[in-house]
Amino acid sequence: MEITGRIIQKIRQNRISSTEVADCMNKTGLLSGKLYPINQRHFKVGLVKWTYALRESNYEHHRQIADIEPGYVIITEPFECGDRAIFGDLVTKYLMLYRQSEALVVLGKLRDIPHLIKENYAIWVEGVSPIGCFNVKNDVDLDEKIIEQRRAQYDNTIAVCDDSGVIIIPKELHTEEFLKKLDWIEEQEDIWFDCIDRRKWSTYDTVCLKKYLNEPDSNKFNPENNPLV
Repeated sequence: MEITGRIIQKIRQNRISSTEVADCMNKTGLLSGKLYPINQRHFKVGLVKWTYALRESNYEHHRQIADIEPGYVIITEPFECGDRAIFGDLVTKYLMLYRQSEALVVLGKLRDIPHLIKENYAIWVEGVSPIGCFNVKNDVDLDEKIIEQRRAQYDNTIAVCDDSGVIIIPKELHTEEFLKKLDWIEEQEDIWFDCIDRRKWSTYDTVCLKKYLNEPDSNKFNPENNPLV
């Protein structure tokens, strides 16, 4: 299995949170601080496919998703759409049920929220509105340079989505070294919770002073061996 697939598999199987993944990237990777899950307790990870809507119309978005491959986290970015919802229940059902998308991430607004909640879809969104976009083709498409830039930035990156938000792992971090960081962050979390739950240490002793480093067999947690540094 290629390295990208192994990273996705490790995060999915071990349910490594968006918080832990961000820590592996020196506390970076947040897609948007405004994103929140419409439905709670979903955990999704997968390759990203970027899409867009333009000038208060979702015509171009409909075109892009018509034959979209299954298994992707679909990121939709609106351009000049104001406060209009980009799409609602119909497009969501098509993507989640018939195209088998992993999750939907909308850098804008959605509508038909009662239906989206009822169906418990895995969706992250910046806002909601009952007022949707039109489905009229624009005379001029989005600037090709913007399309190329966004596809280079997002397509085939990895998105980790949970109740804390959405973290993007860029393609340059799809490496064996990053896999080791994921292993290390899980081991660190385990020992930190052991320190406060079983040993009844303070978080100061655990996180700041790292007193566990003074114990036998603590070499792998030595700061010099920390792959996150």
